[in-house]
Amino acid sequence: MAGRTYRSIGLPGIATLLAGVFTALRLAHKISWSWWWVLSPLWAMVGIVVLIFAGIVATAAIDIHASRRNRKRHQ
Repeated sequence: MAGRTYRSIGLPGIATLLAGVFTALRLAHKISWSWWWVLSPLWAMVGIVVLIFAGIVATAAIDIHASRRNRKRHQ
């Protein structure tokens, strides 16, 4: 048992796997979904990344605004 390495699959890996399965099913004519739905796991990952980035930008903007306000008060 020693020396075994366990790997876990993360959310991006699951999204890629699902998109691959959906693409294969679409190309095999097993599902008739639009390509938007077939690739939706990838779009979901892009959406999550955009939301995280927007949260970081908003937090930084709030922090900059607060620090400017504090500097004006202490002058």
